[in-house]
Amino acid sequence: MRILHTSDWHIGRSFHGHSSLAHLAEVLAALVEIVVQRQVDVVVVAGDIFDTATPAAENFDVLTTALTALRDAGATVVMTSGNHDSATRLGFQSGFASLAGIHILTRPENHTTPVTVDDEYGPVHFYGIPYLEPAMVRHRYPDEVLRTHADVLRFAMNGIRADLESRGGRSVVLSHCFAVDIATPTTEQGDVERDITSGGLDIVPLGVFDGPDYVALGHIHGRATLSERARYSGAPLHYSFSEADKPRGGWLVELGKTGLESVDWVDFPVPRPLVVLTGELDDLLADQSLEGYAEYWVSAILTDRVRPLDGMRRLQSRFPYAAHLDHRPAVTADHTDASYGSRIAARTDAQIVDGFLEFVRNGVGASDGERTLVDEVIAEQVSIEAGK
Repeated sequence: MRILHTSDWHIGRSFHGHSSLAHLAEVLAALVEIVVQRQVDVVVVAGDIFDTATPAAENFDVLTTALTALRDAGATVVMTSGNHDSATRLGFQSGFASLAGIHILTRPENHTTPVTVDDEYGPVHFYGIPYLEPAMVRHRYPDEVLRTHADVLRFAMNGIRADLESRGGRSVVLSHCFAVDIATPTTEQGDVERDITSGGLDIVPLGVFDGPDYVALGHIHGRATLSERARYSGAPLHYSFSEADKPRGGWLVELGKTGLESVDWVDFPVPRPLVVLTGELDDLLADQSLEGYAEYWVSAILTDRVRPLDGMRRLQSRFPYAAHLDHRPAVTADHTDASYGSRIAARTDAQIVDGFLEFVRNGVGASDGERTLVDEVIAEQVSIEAGK
């Protein structure tokens, strides 16, 4: 059986104020082509299907188009809800969808009820663990200690292992969490497990997921291999400039007669690549070697000593898809610790204004034109005061 592991579609998420729907639709269409070309039997999506709990109508259209195309390509679809999703909205009419081979697993009480898909070697059981917020599920199991996400997933996996033991066969688990390989904890790692959260989710030890043939994880937007049988696929699009150097794609998982046989990475297209450019604004606008980035999403780190006026508009005159600008001057002026009174003692009004500009503009005082303007304003004010 061939399984394509994806996650974190985040349908409806914007990129620095720009809609990502068209680009995501393009990538999902390419995903369908991969399913056809690689003869994928099952596509799994490990949470965060939507970016918000209240997705707009056009976001449902993108999902419907993708799921319809995947079914037309012959693949069964299994997906779970993540911490960005509304489990109720995502799971609405999931019973009807399952009749068409689209299985949307969002009900916490059903985490031990798998979707079973058969191949020539027998059944493969897909267990979907929706995002289980401890405060929202602990009332269902009053005899269990469910303080953290790790507690909840440990409880869920114990139930899955018990169910799998009675059923037999191979298995895949989908989970949306922040899993870390801390099977051999040090004191520091123990503190990490107890105290640190990432994206609002408690860290979950990888050992919690012992048992299944493959664990399809979601929540991390870059691909990651925690073990041969437990991986993150990452998001299908780049959703921040911090992800610029991370590939986009999914894991192609092959299950044989006795379990996991191979896992290979499959690249997705990148509709608009990302690049981070660093330098002074005039240099970035003039450098011919940057010509190839005209169609990229651009984040610019400007090293000018003074923040350029209208920097983003000027940047977009050459890079139309410039989306982010940060000012990090290469030279930083040293400021004295002297008191304000001592710094302006025996100074003229024009010198005080010039000193203020120098202070707020990283050591660069007034230009000749600015000094002329300041002198005119001061002279006018002196004339007014003299006429009183």
